[in-house]
Amino acid sequence: EVTLVESGGGSVQAGGSLRLSCTASVYKYNSFCVGWFRQAPGKEREGVAAIDREDVTKYSNSVKGRFTITQDKAKETLYLQMDNLKPEDTAIYYCAADPGCHVPTMTWYQFRNYWGQGTQVTVSS
Repeated sequence: EVTLVESGGGSVQAGGSLRLSCTASVYKYNSFCVGWFRQAPGKEREGVAAIDREDVTKYSNSVKGRFTITQDKAKETLYLQMDNLKPEDTAIYYCAADPGCHVPTMTWYQFRNYWGQGTQVTVSS
């Protein structure tokens, strides 16, 4: 069983920054991926960024160069630094985990079972 709890959402103007955090109990596994997803009103949930135990990362094209995913394994915490935010980044952001995963062979669809409760990010123009 894996539990995840997000924090750090909020409201910001376009061009601003926010940092999301997620405490995750997945760090007990020898291999895993942890990632950030988002869902905007009327849209499907999409993968944003992911990282595995070896610190290999993957980003969606829409956030590459603006968002940075990192993790502190000692604190069992995942982060998403979001810079140069745009109104289209407005969404509920979720963290998710997939034990046994490696980013080089990962697909966004394999995150099925372990999700946080979500945190709202609102970017105004």
